[in-house]
Amino acid sequence: MYQQPIFEGRTIMTPGPVEAHPAVLRQMVQPILGQFDPEFLKIMNEVKEMIKVPFGTKNKQAFAIDGTSRSGLEAALLALIEPGDKVLIPAYGRFAYLLGEICQRAQAEIVWLEKDWESPFEQSVVIEAIKEHQPKIVAMVHGETANAQMQPLDQIGAFCRENDVFFVVDMVATYGGIELKVDDWKVDIAIAGTQKCVSVPSGMSLITYNDRVEKYIQPRYQKELGLGSDEQSERYVRSNYLDLTQLQRYWGPERINHHTEATSMVYALHEGLRLLLLEGMENVYARHTKNDRILTESLEKMGLEIFGARETKMGTVIPVRIPEGIDGEEVRALLLDQFKIEIASSFGSLKGKIWRIGNMGYSSRQTNVLHFLSAFETVLKKVGYEFDYGVGSTYALEEYLK
Repeated sequence: MYQQPIFEGRTIMTPGPVEAHPAVLRQMVQPILGQFDPEFLKIMNEVKEMIKVPFGTKNKQAFAIDGTSRSGLEAALLALIEPGDKVLIPAYGRFAYLLGEICQRAQAEIVWLEKDWESPFEQSVVIEAIKEHQPKIVAMVHGETANAQMQPLDQIGAFCRENDVFFVVDMVATYGGIELKVDDWKVDIAIAGTQKCVSVPSGMSLITYNDRVEKYIQPRYQKELGLGSDEQSERYVRSNYLDLTQLQRYWGPERINHHTEATSMVYALHEGLRLLLLEGMENVYARHTKNDRILTESLEKMGLEIFGARETKMGTVIPVRIPEGIDGEEVRALLLDQFKIEIASSFGSLKGKIWRIGNMGYSSRQTNVLHFLSAFETVLKKVGYEFDYGVGSTYALEEYLK
């Protein structure tokens, strides 16, 4: 007989997923409503409006897509790409390569612009590449969790708009934790997810796009065959499930029967967004900034080095170089097994070289910071790292008491 799993709570300090807010989890046990129930449609309409606020946009189109953040990335790129289209992808970390793989599968011609992972691009470098290669689309990552670096976007977006290039930006790791300005930065499509700063379980992607995109994708719409054959297109989007032209009609007044909505996840998303707006976005950003500063300074008091350029470090992840002679995986295992705290390693050339400590959403709070630092110091002392024991946690406490 299979037993019901019972899990002990964790302090999750990774770059995602993060701890779901308790109020979000409570909403998920609400009774199931039908996807076209008037009460549920009201929730969907409110979600559409709330999604826009952390994106910093007044776009008409903003909604959620069932599936993790990757579903939104695929939906965005598949909506714009037709076979042979040229896409420029500036890569300064792991997740740009995910964008490239999606574009490759969509049969795009990919132009890579690559650099080391210590910092993002100078915007002028990307602009020069756009001039040289004349792409249809520029696809970039705003906040790269592999190295905790954040790409400035305003000049790139302005140049793309002036030259009729679509600008697609992955904002998964910054949405809800760092101020975004989709409209001001001239971003055509922006994508986020639930499992990071929104403090909702993984399972939905958030997307917004402007009238320029909507005008382009409109001719690609075709009605699903089971609903009729009167609206067909030779240029139809190559995915049914991730077809933005159908999804916007599902979330819009037409309410076409596209798929069965994940109602409990929409309840959760509604509550996660509502809580952000209730706290106030300026207060949300200030909380993340304060906890990032205290964590970073406390770690440096312990003699640890922060990886990468400081002026472009994102405020939702702290990348810490693993000291020479210390087994990074042993530290992670001791934290999880003995203290029920989870932090992350990294990818590619940084695997085994840095720890990544998340500072996102509901996980970004004083109790988590103090608990993590106290446990981290104990574990580091256990594995032989030499430092002034207690200096990090004591410093953090003093900062919070000010």
